[in-house]
Amino acid sequence: MTPARGVIVTGASGFVGRHLLAALAGEYRIFGIARRSQQRSGAPEHPNISWFQADIGDRQQLEPVFAQIEALGGAESVIHLAAHYDFTGDEDPEYWRTNVAGLRHVLDLSAEIGVRRFVFSSSVAACELPPRGTALTEQSPPDGHHIYARTKRAGEEMLREYAPRMHPVIVRFAALFSDWCEYPPLFMFLHTWLGTTWNRRVLGGRGESAIPYLHVNDIVVFLTRVLVRFDQLAPCEVLVASPDRAVSHNELFEAATLAYGGARQRPVHMPRLLCRPGIIVRDLAGRLMGERPFERAWMADYIDTVMAIDASQTRRRLDWAPRPRLEMLRRLPFLIENLKADPTEWNLRNRAAMKEVTIPINLRVHWLLERHQEEIIREFTRLLTGTGKARFARYQLLTEDEHEWNHRLVLRHLFNAVRTKDRGIFMAYCRDLAAQRLEQGYRANELCGALEGLNLVCWRVLRRDPESKGMRQAIHDYVTSTLRSGCDQAQDVYELAEMTGGPPQA
Repeated sequence: MTPARGVIVTGASGFVGRHLLAALAGEYRIFGIARRSQQRSGAPEHPNISWFQADIGDRQQLEPVFAQIEALGGAESVIHLAAHYDFTGDEDPEYWRTNVAGLRHVLDLSAEIGVRRFVFSSSVAACELPPRGTALTEQSPPDGHHIYARTKRAGEEMLREYAPRMHPVIVRFAALFSDWCEYPPLFMFLHTWLGTTWNRRVLGGRGESAIPYLHVNDIVVFLTRVLVRFDQLAPCEVLVASPDRAVSHNELFEAATLAYGGARQRPVHMPRLLCRPGIIVRDLAGRLMGERPFERAWMADYIDTVMAIDASQTRRRLDWAPRPRLEMLRRLPFLIENLKADPTEWNLRNRAAMKEVTIPINLRVHWLLERHQEEIIREFTRLLTGTGKARFARYQLLTEDEHEWNHRLVLRHLFNAVRTKDRGIFMAYCRDLAAQRLEQGYRANELCGALEGLNLVCWRVLRRDPESKGMRQAIHDYVTSTLRSGCDQAQDVYELAEMTGGPPQA
């Protein structure tokens, strides 16, 4: 049975949106609005979720969406999560187009279809940092100078215009993370601290820079609690979704190195006065090399500052509090374990969260291969077992289960080679495979023909995927070249056997 209560979620494909949809779908009729498709974003599917792909910054796209929502029964609430944010510090016009004009479009159209409740997602980053020894509260003004803060201030002020027609509330989020990290600054810290670069132990200033972190599972509970207690909240009331405790870089560094390597490392502190010049020099070098670093000069202003929070009023109003087991330092070992267990998934999730950073091309190829693995296996099996393929005579004697096992094994080594950019993994496997096939009576042209066939299958399958657009050279570099290198290794094994009196070559 479809729930009577309808909720519109903008930014449904985003980090918070995806988790929120999964939590609400059992009790609410969800209308998700996002720029990306439901499948591509990895958003959950459920009979109670209707998906609309639209850009809130374009009113012409949005109007038919709200008309359709009204035709489907309408909604009593909106949770507005859609926003533009990056860490470049640049005055990108997208901030104003999405965060201000887009909000206006959503508010106008929500009012037209009779929405009564509106949750506006803001951020504690919309506020200036409090003086040392004090804390941000629900009464703190959104007086930050960063362009994101300015657009959020404009949004909070805009809500007051609509208070006579609907009941808006403002939620300011802390820095949100998951067990896969997915918070760009923290991802970059861990990437550096747990890597092998020269600056892996360097922390700016005294390492006392600190902000509050909130697990995404806690923000989902928070937002569901807001929906339940809406009528007890005042129009345009500000709520703060955050723990009071701010976690410093020193604490993160020690906890991360302990979880990763089994021993706490001691950081090296760079004097604050040297940090800005150092960031500028690295940024200039990155511009020349075509890949700018994550750190930008504006970040130097926040070295050794602490964003202390006092959200006690919100906790009383909602009868909600962050769960201790999801606190950042307690959860960090889970993040590190995911990094170690599945580095590909870790990188894909976190690079996707960093909209201004390009996902490494080899990881994009790896992701395509994994997505289409079952299709590759089916087509490769058909190639080797099809009628009239005399060159694969021995392969045609294998059972279906043997084919599947063999294909998964070769693909596992190919995938690892693509992911790590290390062809040696696949070349070593092919040498062992050639020795085994030689002993089983396979001829060289049969084994190498199979590897060449696998390349053709991978090529055909991947190129059918729209996501492979512009990746022709990358597929050649990471798939074709790897398979050819493996084939060369197999040929060497057969030629050596022939020279030493092994079975005859074909």
